[in-house]
This record gives sequence, C-alpha cells and structure tokens, in this order.
Amino acid sequence: MVQAMPKEKSKPPRRMRRRRSARICRHTRETRIDLALQLEGRGRGRISTGIRFLDHMLELLAMHGGFDLEITARGDLDVDQHHTVEDLGIALGEAFLAALGDKKGIHRAGYFLMPMDETLALAAVDFSGRPQAVVATGLRVLRVGDLQAELLDDFFAGFAAAARANVHVKTVYGRSSHHKVEAIFKAFARALRAAASRDPRLRFQVPSTKGLL
Repeated sequence: MVQAMPKEKSKPPRRMRRRRSARICRHTRETRIDLALQLEGRGRGRISTGIRFLDHMLELLAMHGGFDLEITARGDLDVDQHHTVEDLGIALGEAFLAALGDKKGIHRAGYFLMPMDETLALAAVDFSGRPQAVVATGLRVLRVGDLQAELLDDFFAGFAAAARANVHVKTVYGRSSHHKVEAIFKAFARALRAAASRDPRLRFQVPSTKGLL
C-alpha cells in the first residue's frame, strides 16, 4: 500500500519592502531640473545636464552607488555653469532626503577609499540631519573637461544642505585632474550606497540615540 505524502504547507510570500524612490522638479528662473532616483536600482544613469563631464560623473555615481538615476537639466549656461551645478547638487540631495523617508533601519553613515590609477580619493557621508560639507579636491586647474573645477565645492555643499547630511570628500594624492574628480565621485557613490543601505537587525529603529534624524 502506497501512502500519499502529506502536502507541504505553502509558505506565505515574503513581504516586499518598499522600494525607495523620489522625483524632484526644481524649476527656477535660472534652471529647470527634473530628477528621478531609485535607491534599489541597477546602476542605470540617464543624465543630460548640458555639461558633458558632469554627465559622466553622475553616470558614475549611479553605477557605483547601485542607484537608478535620471536627470534632465537646462540652465543658463550662456551666463555661467554655477547655477546649474549648484542646483543639481541641491536637487540630488532633496531626492536622497525624500527617498530615505524616516530613515528607520538605514546604516546612516558610510565611507569609501577609491583608487584610480595613481590617484586615491576618500568620501564619507552621514545622514545625520546636520548639513556640513568639507571638500578638498586638490585640483589646480580651472576646468576638467568642460566643467568649471571650482564648482565641485558648490555641488557637494548643495547636496549636503538639501540632504541634511555631513559630506566630506578629499583627494588624498594624485596627478591627473580627471582621475581626481572621477575617484571622488566613485568614492562618494559608494559612501552613499553604504549609508543609505538597510540594516535588517535595526529595521524599526532610527539610527540615533535621539530617536530622530
């Protein structure tokens, strides 16, 4: 006599956690920026800012951060790049702040050391609720590609203010200006990835003794 095996009880499907995303429209008299961010992405970047070198850096940010990032920006580049670059930093910071929500369960802080041939750069990020940016690119040129080099300070300061985060980026050493900026953006992307990632052990907790970020 063959006895039928009891059917296994089907396991309930695991509850999918909310995919964190944000859309930002920053339209001023100087710039029009439309930005979409997906934190749980596949590293896909579709970027058009009118500044090709900056497009490349933001594509690197998406790839190394594991984010999906879409940006269309139109600014008064006939006047200067300043408004466009600074507002892009602000819009990106606003997107991270919105996508992180109440920040429960995130690691909150992250850092990374990135080598790029002869160059070494570091980045550290803390979504602390207290904006502060310290930028030391070590650049001694006016432009890198078609990007005004001094505006990197404004980009990271804009991000830090809008994301309410501590942002520290620095070239430790290096020769090539291109490598310095690329290493900084790659390090920044991976620091963001670490800081924004979730800790399953603390998924219901805000990562602060204050209980608020």
